[in-house]
Amino acid sequence: MKGILYLEDGTTYIGKGFGKIGTSVGELVFNTSMTGYQEILTDPSYAGQIINMTYPMIGNYGVNSYENESERVYAKGFIVKSVCNNPSNYMSEMSIDDMLKKMNIVGLYDVDTRAITKKIRNSGAMKCIISNKEFSIEKLKDIMDGKNIKENYVKMVSTKKIKHIEGSQFKVAVMDFGAKGNIIENLKQRNCDITIFPFNASYNEIMSIKPDGVFLTNGPGDPKDLGDVVKTVKSIINSIPTFGICLGHQMIALAIGGDTYKLKFGHRGGNHGVYDIERDKAYITSQNHGYAVDPKSVESKGMIITHRNLNDDTVEGMKHNSLPVFSVQFHPEGAPGPTDTAYLFDKFITLMDKTVKEEAI
Repeated sequence: MKGILYLEDGTTYIGKGFGKIGTSVGELVFNTSMTGYQEILTDPSYAGQIINMTYPMIGNYGVNSYENESERVYAKGFIVKSVCNNPSNYMSEMSIDDMLKKMNIVGLYDVDTRAITKKIRNSGAMKCIISNKEFSIEKLKDIMDGKNIKENYVKMVSTKKIKHIEGSQFKVAVMDFGAKGNIIENLKQRNCDITIFPFNASYNEIMSIKPDGVFLTNGPGDPKDLGDVVKTVKSIINSIPTFGICLGHQMIALAIGGDTYKLKFGHRGGNHGVYDIERDKAYITSQNHGYAVDPKSVESKGMIITHRNLNDDTVEGMKHNSLPVFSVQFHPEGAPGPTDTAYLFDKFITLMDKTVKEEAI
């Protein structure tokens, strides 16, 4: 089955199609992870994006029902060099091709993914169209031009109703911007009593459960598109211990009066080096984001930079100089990727414990 990738600048890549037969428009990005394609595909932060994998073979260990990070795939397409349709793993239940067909995702393989990655690095993430059905360049261009890829993806991926997961320790309110399942799992492992709120829950709704802390999750898109939510986050961080990751990290920056900006091609993969300034130690982290925090804009608002990216020196973490608030740009829960920075969940527990004890005095 023939397949095609057409970029907004006119560049074309011809390969073979797999997964759903169809045509899809999205933002072209690349991911450098060597494993974890199932978790990547089901990460809600990829909503609206077409993912180009740099690792040459995808699908060799299959797909199972245990490692999804959400109930569906929100990405718009999947591009690989070589697809394995005969997986070998004791947990495998289906092939990656079967998964994409089940989830209605268009796939493309047998293309030069290295060339595509270099294209993105040189020109930046861009709008594109992927198809294994339609091959007329004129028609593909018309379809792509007629599709707006800047949508409210957070609204799409966030929970639609409040969910409660009982626990015996600290009461945590989770603002769901597109939470991965393993984030919730890490809070469960620490016996937190978890209430998951829709992204647009009001301050009063969140505070009605009298939480000991608030967790701001990962999620897709531009944080500046969530102006009303930023106001809620501003009220929260002035009231209660708060921990934000990825989009949640960016929301905190905006809430304290700082600024964010779009990266040329973002950070997506399980091998990004980050320096923890406070610990004087480097970690390998899992990342998936296209926006970053402007350091000068937050330092002037009382934030202290705690983590830096070892590749481009962008802000990877910060904390407030007086409020019980901190955040990181990467994913401390891994999935896929290293769990070296899971200590940050313990830091959140310690922060809530300290605040509760201080309030009791």
